[in-house]
Amino acid sequence: MKAFFNQLFDYNFYCNKKLIETCNALDLVPEKSIELFSHLLNAHHIWNARIARRKAEYEVFQIHAVKDWGDIHYENQRSSFGVITNAQDFDLHIDYENSNEISVTNTLQDILFHIINHSTHHRGQIAIDFRKNNIEPIPLDYISYKKQ
Repeated sequence: MKAFFNQLFDYNFYCNKKLIETCNALDLVPEKSIELFSHLLNAHHIWNARIARRKAEYEVFQIHAVKDWGDIHYENQRSSFGVITNAQDFDLHIDYENSNEISVTNTLQDILFHIINHSTHHRGQIAIDFRKNNIEPIPLDYISYKKQ
């Protein structure tokens, strides 16, 4: 299970890094893409905080400057890799309050998979937003990543 999650988070790291590099090179990043990627980063951070049973520093829809994305992304990934490395039981139940302040329980493996799936979903939305703004999206699907 550790190898599986390490591979998925390597993929996530690669994709987010590529997207950050692309946005840093643009003269103007579309506003919707900024909102979506900020949310992606915030959600990853919030899930890491829930796993660690600590208070999150970011709000779900907090906007971050493009120049700050790399640092937030790196810290999110570092934290998730630490969780994976130190996990003894991926079926461990994590209790937390969701964004509606309702008590919820999920397994560690479900939360880790959700982080990846959520990130992939929003990167797809960003690709659509790029096209709407005449920006060529970068290929970030998993199979393209594996071909490198």
